[in-house]
Amino acid sequence: MEPNEQYPSDHSSQPSESEESVVQLSFEETRVLGSLIEKELTTPEYYPMSLNGLVNACNQKNNRLPKTNLSEDEVNRCIEELRIKRLVHRVDLVGSRVPKFQHNAEKELDLIKAERALIAELLNRGPQTTGELNNRADRMFEFDGIQDVEDTLTDMMERSPSLVGIMEARPGQKESRWFHKLAPPPKIEELQDGSSVYVPAPDQRLDQLDTVLSEFKDLKEEVEALRYQVRDLSGELREFRKQFE
Repeated sequence: MEPNEQYPSDHSSQPSESEESVVQLSFEETRVLGSLIEKELTTPEYYPMSLNGLVNACNQKNNRLPKTNLSEDEVNRCIEELRIKRLVHRVDLVGSRVPKFQHNAEKELDLIKAERALIAELLNRGPQTTGELNNRADRMFEFDGIQDVEDTLTDMMERSPSLVGIMEARPGQKESRWFHKLAPPPKIEELQDGSSVYVPAPDQRLDQLDTVLSEFKDLKEEVEALRYQVRDLSGELREFRKQFE
């Protein structure tokens, strides 16, 4: 990921434990899924996509924020994770030497075409205003104006599980921005010049790994302590037996 070309954030409330939650993806997985949805809608003649084509789509310099430089191995790992989550399928086409891949968002997330266009923009560019989404999603779906976009987003927000949310307008900004809920809400990073950029939230799996490593360290120390106790007890038992020999 290139520095200072980063992604959006949120101060909105987290869903309650009782609220049904949508599948959670890493930032890299959101880029892969967003690229697949976008290409399905904009260039259907090149869809499903090969691994090489998907890597290029993820790393393209336009319509992406932040820009990335994902490798084939990284994209391939994302594909496998998304296949486990039933959001991507492998397709072996007759006459094709390489496997192709297609998303399953319309079924797994219950998305019609208009909704797929909006979620693709949010996945690929991060939080945006209704007006920005209206302009940018137009190449994937022809909405009946900005109110149509607003209504579609509202439907996606009010469903269960909710797929999108609204960020509070930042100081100096007039409009609030929509963000997708397929990953933890993005964060705002303040720069020294007073401006701000949006950055993806940290991968929750890293926090989980730190917790597992910490618990493993504690367990290892307990095992070491028990080994010393067993050794001492064994010595005491030998001394006790000697009294009767």
